Amino acid sequence: MHPAELRAQLEALHTESFGWALACSDGDPARAESVLQRSYLKALEGRARYESRSSFKTWFFGVVRNTAREERRRAIWRKLRLLPPEAAESVARPDSAEVDLVEAEQREAFRKLLGRLPRRQHEALHLVFYQELTLEEAARAMGVGLGSARTHYERGKKKLREMLEQEQVEYEVRRARVEQ
Repeated sequence: MHPAELRAQLEALHTESFGWALACSDGDPARAESVLQRSYLKALEGRARYESRSSFKTWFFGVVRNTAREERRRAIWRKLRLLPPEAAESVARPDSAEVDLVEAEQREAFRKLLGRLPRRQHEALHLVFYQELTLEEAARAMGVGLGSARTHYERGKKKLREMLEQEQVEYEVRRARVEQ
């Protein structure tokens, strides 16, 4: 792929890529930004090459996921003091846009529930719902087989449904207590 075309593809996917990097970074915006920047560098420097075996989006999401995994390993090494402190990078947190309070609270509550799912279930749901990938594309981005991705997806939906039902019951109990 020509460098100008590669840049254009990456630029067109920026918002979605940041969302995926955020999901792969346990919701930490600073870490997600670092992961995304490293992923861009890998693609632009040719350390990760698109070979047209899947869609560009699926391929790049795989690069982001692998980069996030590398970042987690580095963080563990830093915690164990096996890497010098200067190996840690400081990245400024992105500015947040003003949003309606109720919607923001609902999104945050849902994100927390999604974050309580096992990692693979969380990844499968995020890729399908937020990034609008098919299960086949999600499987490739996650580096697993289609059957495995389907299992993670279905189990994640089931578990999320159970957690949402439990949250609703707890909310109704709290509301009933307040009304008494």
